[in-house]
Amino acid sequence: MMSIFAADMLKDRHVLVTGASSGLGRATAQALAIVGARLTLLGRDHERLEATQSSLAGDGHMVRVAPLSDIESAAEIVKSAATDGGPIDGIFHSAGTELVRPMRMFKSEHAAELFGPAIYGSLGIARAAASRGIMNDGASIVFMSSVSGMRGTAGMVGYSAAKAAVDGMTRSLACELSSRRIRVNSIAAGAIVTEMHGRLSKSLGEAAIVDYEHRHLLGFGQPSDISAAALYLMSDASAWVTGTTMVIDGGYSAQ
Repeated sequence: MMSIFAADMLKDRHVLVTGASSGLGRATAQALAIVGARLTLLGRDHERLEATQSSLAGDGHMVRVAPLSDIESAAEIVKSAATDGGPIDGIFHSAGTELVRPMRMFKSEHAAELFGPAIYGSLGIARAAASRGIMNDGASIVFMSSVSGMRGTAGMVGYSAAKAAVDGMTRSLACELSSRRIRVNSIAAGAIVTEMHGRLSKSLGEAAIVDYEHRHLLGFGQPSDISAAALYLMSDASAWVTGTTMVIDGGYSAQ
C-alpha cells in the first residue's frame, strides 16, 4: 500500500509519534519511515518502543519513554524532543486507551485514565507547538480521534467525551497556529483491528462484536487505512487542509 506514496515524500523531516509502542502508533511510524521521515518515538514501554524502532526503515530514529498524562510534562517532553532531534515537522498523537463502562459505574479514576493522554496530552502537545523553535513553520499535527466522538454508543460516554474534546481542540488550535501555516487535523477512526480492538472485543462479547462489524459497511479497518490518511495529512499534498476531522470509518457513520 505504501508504494503509492513517493519514497522521499518526507525525506529529512523530523516527526514525533506518540503511542508508538503498538497499534496505530507503530503502524504509522513504520509508514512514515518508509517515506523518509526521521522519527522520535514516544511511549510507556521501552522494550516495545525498541521493537518498533528496529522495525523502521532508514536510520536516525530515537526512542523516548514518557507518559503523556498532564499538560506541563507533555509540553516538556515535546520540547526536549525538539532539542535533541531538531525542530519538529510533524506530530502524530495516537497515545491513549479504551474503556467500555456504563455511566453508573464511571468514576474519577476512569476519567483520569481516559483524559490523561487524550485530552491533557493533546493540550500539552498544543502548548509546545505554540512555542517558537519547537515546530517548523508549515508543519503538521495529527491527533487520533474516533467516530465515538460523533456518534453515541452505550457504555462509551467517557471515551466519547474524550474524543469529542480532541476534535474541538483541533479546530481552535488550527486557528491559533495558522499564521505559521502549521496545519492541525484529527482522524476520527471507526473500529480498526489492533491490540486495543482485541481487548474491546473481549469486553463486549461475540454477538455484540458481530453486530458492531455489520455497522461498518466495509467491515473493520486495518492499521494501514489510518496510516495512509496520516501520511496524506503529514505531506505537502494536504497543504490547504487544517482544522478538520477526517472520518475514516468504513461507512460506520453513514448509517
